[in-house]
Amino acid sequence: MEALEETEEVEQTPEDVISLNISDLETDVAVEEASVKSDESDFDWSSIDTSHLPSSYKTNSQQEKELLQLADHFFQQYSHLCPDRKPLFIHPLNECGVQKFVSTTVRPTLLPYPDMYYWSGCASFVCDYLIMERLKCPITPPSSLYSPTTILKYQRGNCFDFTVLLCSLLIGAGYDAYCVHGYATLEMCSLDQTQELCPRLRKPPEVPEEEDPNKYRIKYPLEPQSQFELRQKAKKEEETESTQEEENEEQVVVEVDKPKRDPLHGLRVHAWVLVLSGKRKVPETFFINPFTGNHHSTTDECFLGIESIWNHRNYWVNMQDCQRGCKDLSFDLSDSFCWEVMLAESNEPSQLPTESPKKDTDDMEKEEIGMSFEMPLSWVAQIKVSCREYENPFSRGKKEILYDKAKQEKWAAYANRDGLVERLTVYADSDRTEELEVKEWFKHREDLLYMREVNKQTQLITDHFRPGHPLLLKAHSYTSLEPETGHTVEFYHTARVDGLWKRFENATEMTEYFEGREDFLHMRHIEFGKRDQEREKAAVTADANPRPIVQIKEYFHRNPEKPADEDIEERIFMVIDDVIQLTYHLELHDTIASKVVFCRVIGREKREDEIFLSRENTVKYQPWSSEKHKNMRHLYDLLWELRAEQKDLKQQVRDSEAEMLNILMVREDEEANIKLSVSIYSTAKREQQHE
Repeated sequence: MEALEETEEVEQTPEDVISLNISDLETDVAVEEASVKSDESDFDWSSIDTSHLPSSYKTNSQQEKELLQLADHFFQQYSHLCPDRKPLFIHPLNECGVQKFVSTTVRPTLLPYPDMYYWSGCASFVCDYLIMERLKCPITPPSSLYSPTTILKYQRGNCFDFTVLLCSLLIGAGYDAYCVHGYATLEMCSLDQTQELCPRLRKPPEVPEEEDPNKYRIKYPLEPQSQFELRQKAKKEEETESTQEEENEEQVVVEVDKPKRDPLHGLRVHAWVLVLSGKRKVPETFFINPFTGNHHSTTDECFLGIESIWNHRNYWVNMQDCQRGCKDLSFDLSDSFCWEVMLAESNEPSQLPTESPKKDTDDMEKEEIGMSFEMPLSWVAQIKVSCREYENPFSRGKKEILYDKAKQEKWAAYANRDGLVERLTVYADSDRTEELEVKEWFKHREDLLYMREVNKQTQLITDHFRPGHPLLLKAHSYTSLEPETGHTVEFYHTARVDGLWKRFENATEMTEYFEGREDFLHMRHIEFGKRDQEREKAAVTADANPRPIVQIKEYFHRNPEKPADEDIEERIFMVIDDVIQLTYHLELHDTIASKVVFCRVIGREKREDEIFLSRENTVKYQPWSSEKHKNMRHLYDLLWELRAEQKDLKQQVRDSEAEMLNILMVREDEEANIKLSVSIYSTAKREQQHE
């Protein structure tokens, strides 16, 4: 009996459980409201000056009053037929305290800037120009909706303000865009991207290889498999299954770092933009998060439901089930079973049934008005963005975004003297303490540098240049601008006469890569010896004390116009040892290549203009050559040509060394005296320079 009495005391009724859940929910909401007030204490919307605003902001026209009556009637019907659903966001107050229908707050505008003609440019401008403010209550829509002009003036707003401004720009650019009132996750509502991968680090999706459509191709049999190996593999799988429990216990410890479950999950109000396919050749319907400017699929799990959508012409209420988020939603707005439209299109009345089968005279009059009513023009003044505001979108000087193990920083053009506009720092840990890599992007630099990568582990710096550099540079990798410290330079080879596209040089070697040459040369490798120590101690310059050339190797592609045993594949000049070695290409079915080696005669002094040829200093293996290529006269002519080419090659190597020194001097001067170019279309910057 005592045990029964204790259980009766512990048990709670369902009403008590519900009241406890509601009280917990209220405490969570109260905590968030307090945090929002503390975060936004630096700006007071109630103190803004509205005296200069046009009369359309302060009063309603007769057509707007009729629209508000229709909206009230629509809202009453909706509340009666759907009592379990949240109230509609349909006619909030504007900055002057006047009720305005949400569709009339959308002002389609096309700004006179090339990037603003595309959705990506509009989205990036809105998310960069405005400062995000969280909703005062996370589970209810705001009581007011300010005009896009006021939002642009003060450069801040909540998700609804972001959405209306972005939708106005997208509709003006010709997109079929709509404002969405719905529900989203905590991370999306609070602009928390610390658990997401930075877009700059995302790899492009791999394109699957197309299968051969030829049905007559040969189908090769599958490779035979050992039954013993299959049994061993099955045993290993059983062992792994037995150890899964231990691994799960370890995973529980790892999951502690993951964010806790949101108590308001599914209740957090959010607003975003819906872009339907069709107009502007949009292939597929997608969402745009106005806080980040990123596009999302309509099946994204971050979007948990939709209450209503609207544009500058109409208002639709979602009548579909959102238990699985937005995955199963149909966005065919002409389907009256999925979407309830407020202003009936094509003279069709609203599909919402009335309270009773007998319609009152007032309802009949309102319905007749709804059948022929047209949306009034927007009460918002023309949206204008000056050149200065467009080119300097960051109100706080820069924008900082934190991602998973990464930090992204953005600046306006000309904000930094070196032209820096963006920096991405990649970290080794989630706390962002140990730097792995830093990427920087530049604009308007006269040296045409547009990106720099710095590996913090190896201190390797890689500069990337746009086409048009005086030295035809494409990329330059280095750890120091001092000569012979390890430099890799890439060129725009189509603009060079020699077809050089890459060169690597350090203290002991130099390697050059070519492309598109008539002589089919594709690589040259040079080995250097040590300098004269006495001259180096005497502080003689590098030009006066060059590095001795030990060996030069050249590699050639196959020339189809020549026989294989006459087409050189590899050519080696051992300068100090006075040895020349030639290796020829192979025919299709050959296995051993033809070779010719010219050696120095032992005991004979070397003279520059003298060529001494004998069977002692010539080693040849040409099994496929004709008889004329095996006689001494042909070898003598070949050696004469090689001596002349060796002399030219040595001069080319010295020219390459001089070119590398010139590149380093120019780059050092460019970094010491950075200059930014001003476009003729940048009126704001030119006015600033003129002042």
